[in-house]
Amino acid sequence: MPADRVDGVAWREVVEVSSGVSAVRRDQVAEEVPLAIRCNGEPLAVMMVSPCDLEDFAHGFVLTELGLGTADLVSVVLQSLLEGIQLDLRTRDPLPARAVDPQRWLPGRSGCGICGHRHLEDVVRQPAAVGQGSAIASSALEVALRQIEQRQPLNAATGAIHAAAWARTDGSLVLVREDVGRHNALDKLAGALAAQRIRGNTGAVVMTSRVSIELVQKTAAIGAGWLIAVSAPTALAVRTATACGIT
Repeated sequence: MPADRVDGVAWREVVEVSSGVSAVRRDQVAEEVPLAIRCNGEPLAVMMVSPCDLEDFAHGFVLTELGLGTADLVSVVLQSLLEGIQLDLRTRDPLPARAVDPQRWLPGRSGCGICGHRHLEDVVRQPAAVGQGSAIASSALEVALRQIEQRQPLNAATGAIHAAAWARTDGSLVLVREDVGRHNALDKLAGALAAQRIRGNTGAVVMTSRVSIELVQKTAAIGAGWLIAVSAPTALAVRTATACGIT
């Protein structure tokens, strides 16, 4: 695939200034597109995403936001539109009325995983306990963080992309997914794990971002007992993780 057609990356003219001298050149920048999610014919949410690995995103989104597994999805259809991308989901059973409440869902931005919610209980919901996970040595954490830095092609090209990865207990990475939104990257990872039938208690989630509450909630939905990140957690994230058994 030509370099200027890689999903998630676009070429634009930029002005580069160095030592007081400016020059126009082409550079790669991250794409950010609206994704309209419909479920059983009804609007569900609009998210700003990187346009790659969107089937993984679909499976991860319904797991972490609706509590549905891969077996609950009958079909996933993606359609490119003039304004963005439409994702049509069909579930085996109707969604609960609250899930399709039009007052609940608002457009979600790439920088925020909870800004589509209106109700406090949706934002600060406490996940169920994740159960006993695998032991991970401190040396494995260093391996995981070093590897994730090396396995972000979109971020290497643009400098504007987050990644979520799945690490074995020795720190080696099995899967990496990228997106302009850290929560979207984690949903993509959740979907990829489900597709490959990888159990959450066999490794750790690794993130290139700070840790906020929605990342803890999504990690709990995966069933992982470890959440490793390059930046600091918030106090609410710590409380939520402690309550459900995530390290």
